[in-house]
Amino acid sequence: MLETTARTLVAAQAGQQPSDADALALAEEADLAALQAAAAALRDKAHGNVVSYSRKVFIPLTQLCRDVCHYCTFARPPRPGERAYLTREEVLAIARAGAAAGCKEALFTLGDKPELRYKVARRELAELGHETTISYLMEMATAVFAETGLLPHANPGVMTGAEIAALREVSISQGIMLESASARLLAKGQVHYGSPDKDPAARLETIRLAGELAVPFTSGILIGIGETRRERIESLLALRRLHADYGHIQEIIVQNFRAKPGTKMADAPEPDLEDLLWTIAVARIVFGDEMNIQAPPNLSYEEYPRLVAAGLNDWGGVSPVTPDHVNPEAPWPHLEELRVNTAACGKVLTERLAIYPAWALAPERWLAPALRTPVTRAVDADGFARIDEWSPGDAATAPPAEDIPRRVARGRAAGTSTAAVATILQRAAGGEDLGEEDLVRLFRARGDDYHAVCAAADDLRRRVNGERVTYVVNRNINYTNICYFRCQFCAFAKGKMSESLRGTPYDLGLDEIVRRAREAWARGATEVCMQGGIHPEYTGETYLAILRAVKEALPPVHIHALSPLEVYQGAETLGISVTEFLLRLKEAGLGTLPGTAAEVLDDEVRATLCPDKLTTEKWLSVVERAHRVGFRTTSTIMYGHIDGPQNWARHLIRLRELQRRTGGITEFVPLPFVHMEAPIYLKGKARSGPTFREAVLMHAVARLALHPYVTNIQVSWVKMGEQGARACLAAGANDMGGTLMNESISRAAGAAHGQELPPEEMERVIREAGRVPAQRTTLYGMAPEERQFASFGAPELAPIALTAVKKYERRQPVGSR
Repeated sequence: MLETTARTLVAAQAGQQPSDADALALAEEADLAALQAAAAALRDKAHGNVVSYSRKVFIPLTQLCRDVCHYCTFARPPRPGERAYLTREEVLAIARAGAAAGCKEALFTLGDKPELRYKVARRELAELGHETTISYLMEMATAVFAETGLLPHANPGVMTGAEIAALREVSISQGIMLESASARLLAKGQVHYGSPDKDPAARLETIRLAGELAVPFTSGILIGIGETRRERIESLLALRRLHADYGHIQEIIVQNFRAKPGTKMADAPEPDLEDLLWTIAVARIVFGDEMNIQAPPNLSYEEYPRLVAAGLNDWGGVSPVTPDHVNPEAPWPHLEELRVNTAACGKVLTERLAIYPAWALAPERWLAPALRTPVTRAVDADGFARIDEWSPGDAATAPPAEDIPRRVARGRAAGTSTAAVATILQRAAGGEDLGEEDLVRLFRARGDDYHAVCAAADDLRRRVNGERVTYVVNRNINYTNICYFRCQFCAFAKGKMSESLRGTPYDLGLDEIVRRAREAWARGATEVCMQGGIHPEYTGETYLAILRAVKEALPPVHIHALSPLEVYQGAETLGISVTEFLLRLKEAGLGTLPGTAAEVLDDEVRATLCPDKLTTEKWLSVVERAHRVGFRTTSTIMYGHIDGPQNWARHLIRLRELQRRTGGITEFVPLPFVHMEAPIYLKGKARSGPTFREAVLMHAVARLALHPYVTNIQVSWVKMGEQGARACLAAGANDMGGTLMNESISRAAGAAHGQELPPEEMERVIREAGRVPAQRTTLYGMAPEERQFASFGAPELAPIALTAVKKYERRQPVGSR
């Protein structure tokens, strides 16, 4: 290996991109093994065990082109009796077939500006009501999105800034292959002679304009068309400079020339596999770990392991419906075949959109307003395509079978586990506190890594809790749904100032609260859980009166009530400190506090999700003060909306640090976002809750992150459903929470798993998971036998009474319902 190469590779591993001079020096490097090893290591730093692809449908809007590239069979002159452009009906037929096959991308490929060369193109465009091909492309992209929901990606060639800007309104990404930055290839006898749109300056200007206009863009190089290796690197460096300026280049495609009959290059030699591998590796080294490096699998000799070993992390678009019209001699691999072959390389085939994850997760910057909501709703927390229909609270859709936790043997054939995740899990098993970067990596686990995380959490649960799964017989009493806060996720709160428009505002009288508590006791409850909206007329005395009324009527019942937000608000209204108010609450009969209103303990998220709620610091302060005066609390996270792995990691670490200081947390309760009626979802600004994989991982990673400080991890059957609950019990959870009797908050958001899971059903679910049920108290003692006996075969609940408060109803516009 050359000395300059050795320096370059060491610097690259340290996160330093090679200088232009050092990158160009790689042109003389012949040690392919060394280049590949460095490139693969770089790739794994940022992309782990993921190799992505886009499930697309290929729409060749026109195959007319004013250029005459010597290797191309896509472009062709007009043919008698054939239309120059696909009709709207033809375009939509292709798109509908793609949508039916599960595609998410509509790839529009077409020749460059055929109207500038062919009269038939001008005539047909005029008949279609357009002056330019790009204008017609805009209409068709709009139609495809409107009629099928497929998200358009456009490759129309060289464009002006105005054309790029117009296409940005109807496509989620655009692209143009640079092919080569060498103007030498435009000379007579070279491949781009007679093709004005292949001028590197024009193509680079298009890419630059796309950067100015914040368009997610794809580009790359075509190898084997007469360029030298140095010229390839010069091309990569030209793209790197543009990306450094604008950050808009999503991927670098390394495409190998394939000789095609009937072209001027039909007999030209094709680049061999080693040449392709060399170029992929160099592209990775030049761009570093984060860039997406792609090589199309249908053009790459089916040498999957060697291609992956060269540093790529993406296969590009693969269509289950249409052929590769640019390379018709090379059919797409079957998607299942691609998955198997990718797994054989130790990687997890992961679907993405035409817009890559980093750009999809920043829609305000990179997407036109009309396309932000569709993209947000189509991705998971990492920005990859959301491929299963399951969401929290949905009782009609089963979880994806591949994400039900199972034990997999490390080192098995076609295994996709990684050493990085294995090392983190070993450290966790050894009692080491995991850092933010560790937790983010675990939250992003896929394939065998995902199952390894679940298994490690399950093993730890077994060590700490044994085979017993606990639950508490309790009743939720939400005393009011009137709230003056504007939490973007909440569909429960009602009133003139709330975000939710549905339902009647109510405010329960003390008699109804007491009646419900007595009825719960008669049905075997040991706990009443009481919370509500932040009513503008409530003061600290209101909360004290509720506590006294229940405790006087039912001294044995444990009152688990008041979120940290309610505690803070109650203290403020009385003009006393939080500590003083907590002492008054204890005197009035409060037993423990729910650690709700936490949402995500990261102000980056709270600023949008719940801007008028307590800050992270204030929430932690209230809970810590509660612990200091002798209260125990639960802890929660409400996740899967506008947040992601980094926010979740920070949340867990902040809870862990609090528990290390106080020891006052009894359990951690993940609460997946139920999206159906949530204002932020209805406004198009949130995902549809966590994916099933993400939801299970939240329980598993929490078990590993909070050990040994928090020993109980609870699963919410209301949000996860029975199947989801059993999956979480195999991934670190040891508690099923409460029977509830009444559940209003998740139900208001659209959850359909019911309001009560009585002890008979609770224990059936636990036994079906292969575990031993045990009825507990709020503080994790065993429920008294008398309470357990009363809880089985309990009578039906009496109808609840809601005291409507008309003054807080929001007036509906005339004509609305």
